[in-house]
Amino acid sequence: MIATALLVPVYAVPLAIAVAGWALHHRRRSRRNRDLLVRNRATGLAEPPGIHPRIDPARCIGCGACIRACPETDALGLIGRTAVLIEPWACIGHGTCRDACPTDAITLAIGTPTRGIAMPVLGPGGETSVAGIHIAGELGGLGLIHNAIDQGRETIHAIADALGGETAPEQPDLFDVVIVGCGPAGISASLGARERGLHFVTLDQANIGGSVTHYPRGKLVMTTPAHLPLIGEVRLGSISKEGLLAYWQDLFERTGLAPRFEEQVRTVTCEGDHFTVISDKGHYRTRRVLLAVGRGGTPRRLGIAGEDLEKVVYRLSDPGQYTGHRVMVVGGGDSALEAAIALAEVPGTDVTLVHRGPAFARANVANRDSVHALADQGLLTLRLSAHLTAIAPATVAIDGPEGPEHFDNDAVLVCAGGTLPGEWLSAMGIRIATFHGEAVR
Repeated sequence: MIATALLVPVYAVPLAIAVAGWALHHRRRSRRNRDLLVRNRATGLAEPPGIHPRIDPARCIGCGACIRACPETDALGLIGRTAVLIEPWACIGHGTCRDACPTDAITLAIGTPTRGIAMPVLGPGGETSVAGIHIAGELGGLGLIHNAIDQGRETIHAIADALGGETAPEQPDLFDVVIVGCGPAGISASLGARERGLHFVTLDQANIGGSVTHYPRGKLVMTTPAHLPLIGEVRLGSISKEGLLAYWQDLFERTGLAPRFEEQVRTVTCEGDHFTVISDKGHYRTRRVLLAVGRGGTPRRLGIAGEDLEKVVYRLSDPGQYTGHRVMVVGGGDSALEAAIALAEVPGTDVTLVHRGPAFARANVANRDSVHALADQGLLTLRLSAHLTAIAPATVAIDGPEGPEHFDNDAVLVCAGGTLPGEWLSAMGIRIATFHGEAVR
């Protein structure tokens, strides 16, 4: 007994020290995370740009699994014993936090009470309000490459299951599914359709890669592992735009996929027990339709005088073509900041970046830091809480905290995002709703 009593302090003291150390670390971590959240709210960085986790504090047990699963540093953190989105601007909708939560405390939501986001209303299998028409990828809110790949695969499997895997032999001209779009979601869906033995065709109004083709030359694309039908797990890591497009092309050659490029779908009509997909090159009868197009096909316009001038563009493909030019970039997201950075690095180019907000709430920290560093070096002129008011052949006008300003100008690059193709979807009968933080997945 005496020996046992003597051993108690030997084990109890180190255990007490360990517990006290952990409690101190936990308090410091909670204080740091709370300070980050307060700072972000004060600087206008408190709203996530798109799909984000909504955490139920009654279910959250504070295990930190969601934090460890998130690829973005500091997007999530513990405050007390509850996980919180402490750096909302850093969340870009990976969704890995939801999958990692052991208590199902996390759902994915889109929009916020103060900033609504319009998108199609989707049911199981990505089915829209029109039975038989499905959506996958960016149009349905999932813009990240690996998410789009996963949803394209899952949606085509749902379609195959619904069809029962058989094509009516008496109607050889009837497709099982027409896939519209050949970005990551469309490619994954096409491979899945091949894997499931479906009779299908893939159409795209442009060329291979979807919205990836519109990224600036040399842009690095960060991808997490994803599973492609017929291929298996794909680990590309950090890869350039050109490298990713080359990978897609090689994939087509290996699998024999033959999408029909430069064919724009005008509309989809319901014809009794099937649909007719009408493009600018033909008509396709099909049992199901999968829309795997992006949201950026129609650039968002500013609605100001001079916007139709030839010097106004909506995408940056080659920064070098603006050598020696005076360029104004409009926007506050990653595409705008990346364009401004690329242009500022071209010798002899005069770059001004204009954003209507007080901070770059929708851009990642690396791009924000680069823009501010270039501004501090005098390589870029920055105007926040300002907006473009007029465009003339040789000048532009803005209005902001410093009052009206005029700049000599040769080119305007508008990176204000894309508008949901609402009229196109509505013509098919697809219902669109504005989400203010409702769960969508």
